[in-house]
Amino acid sequence: MRTFDLPAPATTEGLDLINRRPLVGGKRKFAWITEHFSQIVERKAPFWWWVAVLITGLIASLVPLTLAYQVSTGVGVWGLNNPVFWAWDITNFVFWIGIGHAGTLISAILFLTRQKWRTAVNRSAEAMTIFAVICAGIFPAFHVGRVWFAWWLFPIPNANVIWQNFKSPLLWDVFAVSTYFTVSLIFWYIGLVPDLATIRDRATSKIKKFLYGLFALGWRGSNRQWSHYEKAYLILAGISTPLVLSVHSVVSFDFATSVIPGWHTTIFPPYFVAGAIFGGFAMVLTLLIPCRWIFNLKDVVTDKHIDNMCKIVLLTGTIVGYAYLMELFIAIYSGNPFEQWVFLRNRVADPFIFGPLMNVPPAPYWWAYWAMMISNVIAPQFFWFKKIRKNLLLVLIIVMFPNVGMWYERFVIIATSIHRDFVTSSWGYFSPTWVDIGLFVGTIGLFTFLFLLFIKFLPMVTMFEVKAVMAEADPHYDPKKKTKKTGDPLVDNNPQLSGGAH
Repeated sequence: MRTFDLPAPATTEGLDLINRRPLVGGKRKFAWITEHFSQIVERKAPFWWWVAVLITGLIASLVPLTLAYQVSTGVGVWGLNNPVFWAWDITNFVFWIGIGHAGTLISAILFLTRQKWRTAVNRSAEAMTIFAVICAGIFPAFHVGRVWFAWWLFPIPNANVIWQNFKSPLLWDVFAVSTYFTVSLIFWYIGLVPDLATIRDRATSKIKKFLYGLFALGWRGSNRQWSHYEKAYLILAGISTPLVLSVHSVVSFDFATSVIPGWHTTIFPPYFVAGAIFGGFAMVLTLLIPCRWIFNLKDVVTDKHIDNMCKIVLLTGTIVGYAYLMELFIAIYSGNPFEQWVFLRNRVADPFIFGPLMNVPPAPYWWAYWAMMISNVIAPQFFWFKKIRKNLLLVLIIVMFPNVGMWYERFVIIATSIHRDFVTSSWGYFSPTWVDIGLFVGTIGLFTFLFLLFIKFLPMVTMFEVKAVMAEADPHYDPKKKTKKTGDPLVDNNPQLSGGAH
C-alpha cells in the first residue's frame, strides 16, 4: 500500500486532537510513580509535618472539651434562643456535608463518564469526604441534647416501643448521611487495596508489613483479582452516583418541607447539590495546591487538573448565583409579604445602597448576606480568565472565598429566616457563644489533623490508576521513540504528528 508523507503544517494550531497534553508530565515512568508516592509513606515524617500535626491536634482537642462541657451543662451553652432554635450547629452540619460532596463526584461520576484526569485527585478528594462527614455527624448527634439517646434516631423501636416519625426530614438525614458515609468509606477503601499491597511488598518493618498486608486483603494482582476489583468498583460507582444527588437534596428537605418564609422553596434540592459540589471542589483545590508544592506533584497534579477544577468551580458558582437571584425574584414576584420581608428587609437591605434605596433600616444580618454573595458569586467569576487559572497563588486565594462563602450561605438560610418570628415579641438576634465557636474551630482542626495523617500513612494518589493513563500503558507505545504508535501510517510516519500522540 502506498503511503504519503503529510506536509509539515505552518503552525501547530489545530493539532490538539492528535497531540494531546499528557496527563502525567515530565516523561515520567511507571517506576517513578511507585517510588515517589511510596517514599512519602515510607520515609520519616518531615519536621513541618510534626509541627502541623501538633498544632491541628491541639485545635482538634477543642471538640471533646467543648462537647464534654455541653453535655454536662446542657444545650443552653450554645447561643440558641427563641426563635433561633437552629444556628451554628446545623449550619456547620450542612457545611461539612457539602464539603464531602466533591470526593464522591470525582470518584463516581467522573469515573462513569471516563474522565481520566480524575485519577490524580480522586483519592485525596475521597479522603476529604470521609473526614468531612465525620465532622458533620458530630453536630446533629449532640444537638439532641441527651446524646445517650441519639440511637433513637435509628429505625429500631426504642425502650418505649415507639417508632420514629418516618415523615420527618430529620430522619431522612439519618438514612441519607449514614448511607453516604458507608458507601463512600467502602469506595475509598476498595480503591486503596492495590496500593496498600504495593506498600506491603516494599515494607522493611515486620509491623508495617503485617498492618499493610492485613488491610491489603491478600492482594496479589492476579487477573481474577483485577476482574473482581473492576466489577466491584464499577458497582460502587453506580451506587455512589445517585447519592451525590440524593444526600444534599435530602438535607435541603430539612428546610424546604417547612412553611417558614425563606425555607419554603422548591429550588433548594438542585441549589444545595450545586452548592455542595461548588464548596467541595474549592476545598479540594485548597488541599491539593499546597500538597502539589510540598510533595513536588506538578507532573501528576498538572496545570490541566487545576484548570479543570477551576472551571467546575466557575460553573457551579454560576449556578449558585443563579439560584440566589431566582430566590430573590420568586420572593418579589410571589406577592407574599412574609417572603418579601425575609429576603428584602431581613437579608438584602444594607446600610449603604439597597437599604437607603428601599427606605428601610439595614437588615440585622446584611453583612452575612453580602459576604455570601461576594464570595460565592463574584469571586469565582475571575476563573473566566486563563491567566488567573494558571496562577496557583491566585487560584488558592480565590477558592478561599467559596470556602468561607458556603458557610455564610448556610448561616444566612438558617439564622436569618427564623430570628424574626411572626410575632414581634419573639424577635431575637443570634450571637454565638465561646462553645459554638470552639466546637466549630475544633472540627476544622480535626479535619486538617485527619488529612495530615492520611497523606503520611497512605498513598495520597492512586498509583495504579495514574499509571493506566500514561503513554507507557498503551499497547502501541514505542519505548524507543518514547511515543505511542497509533496504527495509522499517515500519522506514525510523520514525526511532527506522532511525537506527542499520547
